[in-house]
Amino acid sequence: MLLAFDTSSAAVTVALATPAGEIVASSTTVDALRHGELLAPAIAAALASAGVTPRDLTGIAVGVGPGPFTGLRVGLVTARTMGEVLGIDVAGVCSLDVLARQSSSTLPVAVATDARRKEIYWALYDGPAADGSRRRLEGPAVDKPAEVAHVLSGLPVIGRGAVLYAEVLGVERSAGAVGAAADGGVGGAAAGGGVAEYPSAEVLAIGVASRTLEVVAPEPLYLRRPDVTMSSGPKSVL
Repeated sequence: MLLAFDTSSAAVTVALATPAGEIVASSTTVDALRHGELLAPAIAAALASAGVTPRDLTGIAVGVGPGPFTGLRVGLVTARTMGEVLGIDVAGVCSLDVLARQSSSTLPVAVATDARRKEIYWALYDGPAADGSRRRLEGPAVDKPAEVAHVLSGLPVIGRGAVLYAEVLGVERSAGAVGAAADGGVGGAAAGGGVAEYPSAEVLAIGVASRTLEVVAPEPLYLRRPDVTMSSGPKSVL
């Protein structure tokens, strides 16, 4: 069994799949402040729902970002710890690649997610191949929306950034989506016909099982330094 999860965005998304890529359990909760509280119970619930134990897992797939430091770290530390304890492989996947696979567009697409600080993480992708895979053409990168509007303009865009900065980006938002339509457009299209806003663990699991998503080392893709830094020492009061 393959366990997949992603915590690179405001969503904590978990899925369990057979080696053939059949989804047997999944859940998604959108809460940007509770990744550490939500992930372990979601994994336990997925395993219980499928009637399996951690020892039945043969692999783990985890989104490596880009994403905010704290949430992303929760997923990657969990994945690496479980892989070490269980003696199984951990496959990392760029979370923007997962979102690109959620687009049903037959055209090249852009992915734009919320990087906070009024910025977006973004990447560009080619049209889908016969197996549904998409080749990343540019990115991932982090920029102010206005600075890359000319790059994304005219393309179908998928991701939370397309919702937050649609007017600034001037992009088409009818990118469509594939996968489960659970919880506010995580896998499928968002309510009202919008784009999928967050990576789907179901799509991640299917992509890794079918080898149609590029696998990388399970290392965090931050693209910038964390907000919190070590103190340089006491300041002088003189």
